[in-house]
Amino acid sequence: MSFTSIPILDLELSRDPATKPEFLDQLRNALMEVGFLYLKNVGISDELWDEVIKEGKSFFDIPQEEKLKIEMKNAPSFLGYSQLSAEITAGAVDHREQIDLSTEHVLPGPGAPAYYNLLGPNQWPSEESAPKFRSTYTEYMRQMGEITMYFTSLIAEAIKLPRDAFEKYVEAEPQHKLKIIKYPDLAELGLPAGVQGQGVGPHKDSMLTSYLLQATNHRGLQVQNVQGEWIDAAPIDRTLVVAIGQGMEALTQGVCVSTTHRVLSPESGTGARFSIPFFQGVKLDATFEELETVGVGRVPEDIRQQRQRIVEKSGGRIDDVEFTFRSGAVASTLGEATLRNRVKSHPDVGERWYPEILKSIREEQALAAQKQALRDAPRPVTNAASTAVEAH
Repeated sequence: MSFTSIPILDLELSRDPATKPEFLDQLRNALMEVGFLYLKNVGISDELWDEVIKEGKSFFDIPQEEKLKIEMKNAPSFLGYSQLSAEITAGAVDHREQIDLSTEHVLPGPGAPAYYNLLGPNQWPSEESAPKFRSTYTEYMRQMGEITMYFTSLIAEAIKLPRDAFEKYVEAEPQHKLKIIKYPDLAELGLPAGVQGQGVGPHKDSMLTSYLLQATNHRGLQVQNVQGEWIDAAPIDRTLVVAIGQGMEALTQGVCVSTTHRVLSPESGTGARFSIPFFQGVKLDATFEELETVGVGRVPEDIRQQRQRIVEKSGGRIDDVEFTFRSGAVASTLGEATLRNRVKSHPDVGERWYPEILKSIREEQALAAQKQALRDAPRPVTNAASTAVEAH
Protein backbone atom coordinates (compact mmCIF):
# COMPACT_ATOMS: atom_id res chain seq x y z
CA MET A 1 0.00 0.00 0.00
CA SER A 2 0.98 3.63 -0.49
CA PHE A 3 -0.33 6.92 0.85
CA THR A 4 -3.68 8.21 -0.40
CA SER A 5 -3.70 11.48 1.53
CA ILE A 6 -1.19 13.99 2.85
CA PRO A 7 -0.80 14.32 6.64
CA ILE A 8 -1.48 17.57 8.51
CA LEU A 9 0.97 18.43 11.30
CA ASP A 10 0.59 21.14 13.93
CA LEU A 11 3.91 22.91 14.49
CA GLU A 12 2.63 24.25 17.81
CA LEU A 13 2.90 20.72 19.22
CA SER A 14 6.67 20.82 18.67
CA ARG A 15 7.05 23.85 20.95
CA ASP A 16 5.61 22.13 24.04
CA PRO A 17 7.81 19.48 25.72
CA ALA A 18 4.69 17.52 26.62
CA THR A 19 3.50 17.17 23.02
CA LYS A 20 6.82 17.28 21.14
CA PRO A 21 7.33 13.47 21.12
CA GLU A 22 3.90 13.06 19.48
CA PHE A 23 4.86 15.65 16.86
CA LEU A 24 8.18 13.95 16.12
CA ASP A 25 6.43 10.59 15.66
CA GLN A 26 3.99 12.17 13.18
CA LEU A 27 6.83 13.91 11.38
CA ARG A 28 8.90 10.73 11.12
CA ASN A 29 6.03 8.90 9.46
CA ALA A 30 5.40 11.76 7.03
CA LEU A 31 9.08 11.92 6.08
CA MET A 32 9.36 8.19 5.43
CA GLU A 33 5.97 7.39 3.91
CA VAL A 34 4.98 10.50 1.94
CA GLY A 35 7.72 13.13 1.62
CA PHE A 36 4.99 15.78 1.82
CA LEU A 37 2.93 17.25 4.65
CA TYR A 38 0.75 20.18 5.58
CA LEU A 39 2.07 22.37 8.40
CA LYS A 40 -0.27 24.57 10.43
CA ASN A 41 0.38 27.13 13.18
CA VAL A 42 3.74 27.94 11.62
CA GLY A 43 4.12 31.28 13.42
CA ILE A 44 3.30 33.73 10.62
CA SER A 45 0.79 36.36 11.75
CA ASP A 46 -2.56 36.62 9.97
CA GLU A 47 -1.71 40.20 9.03
CA LEU A 48 1.52 39.28 7.28
CA TRP A 49 -0.07 36.18 5.71
CA ASP A 50 -2.86 38.30 4.20
CA GLU A 51 -0.45 40.99 3.02
CA VAL A 52 1.79 38.43 1.31
CA ILE A 53 -1.19 37.05 -0.60
CA LYS A 54 -2.52 40.51 -1.49
CA GLU A 55 0.82 41.84 -2.72
CA GLY A 56 1.58 38.60 -4.56
CA LYS A 57 -1.64 38.71 -6.55
CA SER A 58 -1.34 42.45 -7.19
CA PHE A 59 2.11 42.05 -8.73
CA PHE A 60 0.58 40.51 -11.85
CA ASP A 61 -1.66 43.55 -12.33
CA ILE A 62 1.38 45.79 -12.83
CA PRO A 63 1.61 47.00 -16.47
CA GLN A 64 3.55 44.55 -18.61
CA GLU A 65 6.12 47.16 -19.61
CA GLU A 66 6.96 47.63 -15.92
CA LYS A 67 7.32 43.87 -15.32
CA LEU A 68 9.59 43.54 -18.35
CA LYS A 69 11.99 46.06 -16.80
CA ILE A 70 12.83 43.40 -14.21
CA GLU A 71 12.70 40.37 -16.53
CA MET A 72 14.76 37.39 -15.43
CA LYS A 73 16.92 37.30 -18.56
CA ASN A 74 18.28 40.76 -17.68
CA ALA A 75 20.54 39.23 -14.99
CA PRO A 76 22.62 36.05 -14.56
CA SER A 77 21.08 35.34 -11.14
CA PHE A 78 17.81 33.81 -12.45
CA LEU A 79 15.99 36.30 -10.22
CA GLY A 80 13.25 38.47 -11.65
CA TYR A 81 10.11 38.26 -13.73
CA SER A 82 9.26 35.44 -16.16
CA GLN A 83 6.59 35.89 -18.79
CA LEU A 84 3.84 33.34 -19.27
CA SER A 85 5.07 29.97 -20.58
CA ALA A 86 8.76 30.91 -20.33
CA GLU A 87 9.85 27.96 -18.17
CA ILE A 88 10.34 24.29 -19.04
CA THR A 89 9.90 21.27 -16.76
CA ALA A 90 10.20 17.61 -17.77
CA GLY A 91 10.81 18.73 -21.35
CA ALA A 92 7.50 20.59 -21.71
CA VAL A 93 6.41 24.22 -21.32
CA ASP A 94 4.95 25.28 -17.97
CA HIS A 95 1.91 27.53 -18.35
CA ARG A 96 2.67 29.98 -15.58
CA GLU A 97 3.81 33.55 -15.05
CA GLN A 98 6.04 34.30 -12.08
CA ILE A 99 8.64 36.37 -10.28
CA ASP A 100 11.64 34.82 -8.51
CA LEU A 101 13.09 36.49 -5.40
CA SER A 102 15.64 35.60 -2.76
CA THR A 103 16.99 36.80 0.53
CA GLU A 104 19.57 39.49 -0.21
CA HIS A 105 23.17 38.32 -0.46
CA VAL A 106 26.45 40.03 -1.21
CA LEU A 107 27.64 39.08 -4.70
CA PRO A 108 31.14 37.48 -4.56
CA GLY A 109 34.01 39.13 -6.38
CA PRO A 110 35.99 38.18 -9.49
CA GLY A 111 37.22 34.61 -9.75
CA ALA A 112 34.28 33.08 -7.92
CA PRO A 113 32.62 30.01 -9.49
CA ALA A 114 29.91 30.77 -12.06
CA TYR A 115 27.22 29.39 -9.77
CA TYR A 116 27.89 32.25 -7.35
CA ASN A 117 26.03 34.41 -9.85
CA LEU A 118 22.91 32.84 -8.36
CA LEU A 119 23.53 35.01 -5.29
CA GLY A 120 22.90 38.20 -7.27
CA PRO A 121 20.58 40.94 -6.01
CA ASN A 122 16.83 40.87 -6.52
CA GLN A 123 15.12 42.69 -9.33
CA TRP A 124 12.31 44.40 -7.43
CA PRO A 125 9.31 46.13 -9.03
CA SER A 126 9.48 49.90 -8.64
CA GLU A 127 8.07 51.54 -5.51
CA GLU A 128 5.74 53.51 -7.76
CA SER A 129 4.16 50.39 -9.24
CA ALA A 130 4.17 48.28 -6.05
CA PRO A 131 4.72 50.47 -2.94
CA LYS A 132 4.50 47.72 -0.26
CA PHE A 133 5.77 44.75 -2.27
CA ARG A 134 9.44 44.87 -1.30
CA SER A 135 8.94 45.45 2.42
CA THR A 136 6.27 42.73 2.63
CA TYR A 137 8.34 40.05 0.93
CA THR A 138 11.58 41.01 2.67
CA GLU A 139 9.87 40.44 6.02
CA TYR A 140 8.16 37.25 4.89
CA MET A 141 11.42 35.75 3.64
CA ARG A 142 13.13 36.71 6.90
CA GLN A 143 10.51 34.96 9.00
CA MET A 144 10.34 31.96 6.69
CA GLY A 145 14.12 31.58 6.88
CA GLU A 146 13.85 31.19 10.66
CA ILE A 147 10.97 28.72 10.34
CA THR A 148 12.88 26.53 7.88
CA MET A 149 15.93 26.29 10.12
CA TYR A 150 13.74 25.34 13.06
CA PHE A 151 11.84 22.77 11.02
CA THR A 152 14.97 21.07 9.68
CA SER A 153 16.21 20.74 13.26
CA LEU A 154 12.95 18.91 13.97
CA ILE A 155 13.54 16.64 10.96
CA ALA A 156 16.93 15.75 12.44
CA GLU A 157 15.37 14.93 15.80
CA ALA A 158 12.58 12.92 14.16
CA ILE A 159 15.12 10.52 12.63
CA LYS A 160 17.21 10.50 15.82
CA LEU A 161 20.06 12.71 14.67
CA PRO A 162 21.49 15.73 16.55
CA ARG A 163 19.38 18.89 16.23
CA ASP A 164 22.19 20.67 14.36
CA ALA A 165 22.86 17.79 11.93
CA PHE A 166 21.98 19.82 8.81
CA GLU A 167 23.54 23.14 9.80
CA LYS A 168 26.90 22.42 8.16
CA TYR A 169 25.12 22.35 4.79
CA VAL A 170 23.65 25.81 5.29
CA GLU A 171 25.59 29.06 4.99
CA ALA A 172 25.77 31.43 7.96
CA GLU A 173 23.61 33.75 5.85
CA PRO A 174 21.88 31.36 3.44
CA GLN A 175 20.21 32.49 0.24
CA HIS A 176 16.63 31.30 0.57
CA LYS A 177 14.49 31.64 -2.55
CA LEU A 178 10.85 32.36 -3.23
CA LYS A 179 8.52 32.39 -6.23
CA ILE A 180 5.20 34.11 -6.71
CA ILE A 181 3.32 32.20 -9.39
CA LYS A 182 0.17 32.80 -11.41
CA TYR A 183 -1.35 29.80 -13.20
CA PRO A 184 -3.97 31.05 -15.72
CA ASP A 185 -7.00 28.85 -16.25
CA LEU A 186 -7.52 26.87 -19.45
CA ALA A 187 -9.78 29.53 -20.98
CA GLU A 188 -7.18 32.26 -20.50
CA LEU A 189 -4.56 29.95 -22.01
CA GLY A 190 -6.81 29.36 -25.02
CA LEU A 191 -6.95 25.61 -24.34
CA PRO A 192 -10.17 23.61 -24.68
CA ALA A 193 -12.04 22.56 -21.55
CA GLY A 194 -11.22 19.07 -20.39
CA VAL A 195 -7.59 19.04 -21.50
CA GLN A 196 -4.85 18.63 -18.92
CA GLY A 197 -2.84 21.84 -18.96
CA GLN A 198 0.67 21.73 -17.47
CA GLY A 199 1.05 24.36 -14.80
CA VAL A 200 4.37 22.78 -13.96
CA GLY A 201 5.48 19.31 -15.02
CA PRO A 202 6.43 16.36 -12.80
CA HIS A 203 9.53 17.12 -10.74
CA LYS A 204 11.16 16.81 -7.35
CA ASP A 205 12.30 19.85 -5.40
CA SER A 206 16.01 20.37 -4.93
CA MET A 207 17.95 21.09 -1.77
CA LEU A 208 16.49 20.37 1.68
CA THR A 209 12.91 21.57 2.19
CA SER A 210 10.35 23.83 0.49
CA TYR A 211 7.19 25.47 1.84
CA LEU A 212 4.22 26.31 -0.35
CA LEU A 213 1.59 28.90 0.49
CA GLN A 214 -1.45 28.12 -1.69
CA ALA A 215 -2.89 31.61 -2.13
CA THR A 216 -6.20 30.71 -3.78
CA ASN A 217 -8.71 27.93 -3.26
CA HIS A 218 -7.84 26.07 -6.46
CA ARG A 219 -6.92 22.42 -6.68
CA GLY A 220 -4.00 21.68 -8.97
CA LEU A 221 -1.06 20.53 -6.87
CA GLN A 222 -0.72 16.75 -7.00
CA VAL A 223 1.73 14.35 -5.36
CA GLN A 224 2.62 10.95 -6.85
CA ASN A 225 2.57 7.87 -4.63
CA VAL A 226 4.56 4.71 -5.23
CA GLN A 227 1.75 3.14 -7.25
CA GLY A 228 2.00 6.06 -9.66
CA GLU A 229 -1.33 7.56 -8.54
CA TRP A 230 -1.67 11.33 -8.35
CA ILE A 231 -2.97 12.50 -4.96
CA ASP A 232 -4.51 15.97 -4.66
CA ALA A 233 -2.95 18.42 -2.21
CA ALA A 234 -5.97 20.70 -1.98
CA PRO A 235 -5.55 24.12 -0.33
CA ILE A 236 -6.08 24.24 3.44
CA ASP A 237 -6.35 27.75 4.88
CA ARG A 238 -3.38 29.02 6.92
CA THR A 239 -1.17 26.04 6.15
CA LEU A 240 2.07 25.53 4.27
CA VAL A 241 2.62 22.44 2.14
CA VAL A 242 6.10 21.13 2.96
CA ALA A 243 8.01 19.10 0.37
CA ILE A 244 11.18 17.17 1.15
CA GLY A 245 13.95 17.94 -1.33
CA GLN A 246 16.44 15.70 -3.08
CA GLY A 247 19.26 17.09 -0.97
CA MET A 248 17.51 15.94 2.21
CA GLU A 249 16.96 12.48 0.74
CA ALA A 250 20.66 12.24 -0.13
CA LEU A 251 21.79 13.47 3.27
CA THR A 252 19.63 10.95 5.10
CA GLN A 253 20.62 8.00 2.90
CA GLY A 254 17.06 7.72 1.57
CA VAL A 255 15.28 7.73 4.94
CA CYS A 256 13.54 11.03 4.15
CA VAL A 257 11.91 10.61 0.76
CA SER A 258 11.71 13.27 -1.96
CA THR A 259 8.46 12.81 -3.86
CA THR A 260 7.47 13.65 -7.44
CA HIS A 261 4.75 16.29 -7.79
CA ARG A 262 3.15 18.48 -10.44
CA VAL A 263 0.62 21.29 -10.92
CA LEU A 264 -2.33 21.15 -13.33
CA SER A 265 -3.74 24.31 -14.91
CA PRO A 266 -7.06 25.48 -13.40
CA GLU A 267 -10.25 24.48 -15.17
CA SER A 268 -11.87 26.94 -17.57
CA GLY A 269 -13.88 29.64 -15.83
CA THR A 270 -12.29 29.15 -12.40
CA GLY A 271 -9.80 31.98 -12.74
CA ALA A 272 -6.08 31.98 -12.07
CA ARG A 273 -4.44 29.94 -9.33
CA PHE A 274 -1.80 31.75 -7.26
CA SER A 275 0.88 30.07 -5.17
CA ILE A 276 3.96 31.24 -3.26
CA PRO A 277 6.64 28.57 -2.66
CA PHE A 278 9.65 29.24 -0.42
CA PHE A 279 12.84 27.19 -0.87
CA GLN A 280 15.35 26.70 1.93
CA GLY A 281 18.86 27.73 0.95
CA VAL A 282 21.87 25.44 1.24
CA LYS A 283 25.63 25.69 0.95
CA LEU A 284 26.35 25.86 -2.78
CA ASP A 285 29.91 24.59 -2.33
CA ALA A 286 28.79 21.30 -0.76
CA THR A 287 29.84 18.35 -2.92
CA PHE A 288 27.92 15.24 -3.88
CA GLU A 289 30.66 13.20 -2.23
CA GLU A 290 29.86 14.91 1.07
CA LEU A 291 26.17 14.19 0.59
CA GLU A 292 26.63 10.52 -0.27
CA THR A 293 29.57 9.39 1.85
CA VAL A 294 29.76 11.82 4.76
CA GLY A 295 26.21 13.05 5.05
CA VAL A 296 24.84 14.04 8.43
CA GLY A 297 26.31 11.05 10.17
CA ARG A 298 24.97 7.54 10.16
CA VAL A 299 21.21 7.41 10.53
CA PRO A 300 20.42 4.99 13.40
CA GLU A 301 19.81 1.38 12.42
CA ASP A 302 16.26 1.24 13.81
CA ILE A 303 15.27 4.28 11.72
CA ARG A 304 16.77 2.81 8.54
CA GLN A 305 14.97 -0.48 9.21
CA GLN A 306 11.70 1.39 9.69
CA ARG A 307 12.14 3.02 6.30
CA GLN A 308 13.01 -0.34 4.72
CA ARG A 309 9.82 -1.90 6.09
CA ILE A 310 7.82 0.92 4.53
CA VAL A 311 9.49 0.36 1.16
CA GLU A 312 8.82 -3.39 1.31
CA LYS A 313 5.21 -2.89 2.38
CA SER A 314 4.53 -0.45 -0.46
CA GLY A 315 6.17 -2.64 -3.09
CA GLY A 316 8.93 -0.22 -4.03
CA ARG A 317 8.61 3.33 -5.31
CA ILE A 318 7.99 5.31 -8.46
CA ASP A 319 11.16 7.16 -9.46
CA ASP A 320 10.45 8.66 -12.87
CA VAL A 321 12.19 11.97 -12.26
CA GLU A 322 15.94 12.51 -12.57
CA PHE A 323 17.73 12.55 -9.23
CA THR A 324 19.97 15.63 -9.25
CA PHE A 325 22.14 14.93 -6.23
CA ARG A 326 24.24 11.99 -7.36
CA SER A 327 27.99 11.68 -7.85
CA GLY A 328 29.20 10.97 -11.35
CA ALA A 329 26.94 13.63 -12.86
CA VAL A 330 28.33 16.53 -14.90
CA ALA A 331 28.22 18.75 -11.83
CA SER A 332 30.15 17.94 -8.65
CA THR A 333 28.69 20.54 -6.24
CA LEU A 334 25.20 21.64 -5.31
CA GLY A 335 25.93 25.03 -6.85
CA GLU A 336 26.92 23.57 -10.22
CA ALA A 337 23.88 21.27 -10.27
CA THR A 338 21.58 24.14 -9.35
CA LEU A 339 22.99 26.38 -12.07
CA ARG A 340 22.60 23.66 -14.71
CA ASN A 341 19.02 23.02 -13.62
CA ARG A 342 18.22 26.71 -13.87
CA VAL A 343 19.71 26.92 -17.37
CA LYS A 344 17.68 23.87 -18.38
CA SER A 345 14.47 25.44 -17.03
CA HIS A 346 15.16 28.95 -18.40
CA PRO A 347 17.00 28.58 -21.73
CA ASP A 348 16.44 32.27 -22.55
CA VAL A 349 18.61 33.19 -19.56
CA GLY A 350 21.07 30.47 -20.53
CA GLU A 351 21.42 31.79 -24.08
CA ARG A 352 22.36 35.22 -22.79
CA TRP A 353 24.56 34.41 -19.80
CA TYR A 354 25.58 30.73 -19.96
CA PRO A 355 25.77 29.68 -23.63
CA GLU A 356 28.36 26.94 -23.04
CA ILE A 357 26.29 25.31 -20.30
CA LEU A 358 23.18 25.52 -22.47
CA LYS A 359 25.06 23.96 -25.38
CA SER A 360 26.19 21.09 -23.15
CA ILE A 361 22.64 20.51 -21.89
CA ARG A 362 21.22 20.47 -25.42
CA GLU A 363 23.86 17.96 -26.51
CA GLU A 364 22.93 15.73 -23.56
CA GLN A 365 19.25 16.02 -24.44
CA ALA A 366 19.88 15.18 -28.10
CA LEU A 367 21.93 12.11 -27.13
CA ALA A 368 19.23 10.98 -24.71
CA ALA A 369 16.58 11.41 -27.42
CA GLN A 370 18.64 9.29 -29.83
CA LYS A 371 19.02 6.52 -27.27
CA GLN A 372 15.30 6.59 -26.53
CA ALA A 373 14.49 6.41 -30.24
CA LEU A 374 16.70 3.33 -30.57
CA ARG A 375 14.97 1.69 -27.62
CA ASP A 376 11.54 2.47 -29.08
CA ALA A 377 12.38 1.33 -32.62
CA PRO A 378 10.70 -1.94 -33.68
CA ARG A 379 13.08 -4.87 -33.87
CA PRO A 380 13.38 -6.68 -37.25
CA VAL A 381 11.70 -10.06 -37.54
CA THR A 382 14.37 -12.76 -37.76
CA ASN A 383 14.01 -16.12 -39.57
CA ALA A 384 13.85 -18.80 -36.89
CA ALA A 385 16.10 -21.25 -38.76
CA SER A 386 18.83 -18.75 -39.42
CA THR A 387 18.63 -17.63 -35.80
CA ALA A 388 19.24 -21.20 -34.67
CA VAL A 389 22.29 -21.49 -36.93
CA GLU A 390 23.70 -18.20 -35.65
CA ALA A 391 23.13 -19.39 -32.10
CA HIS A 392 25.42 -22.32 -32.77
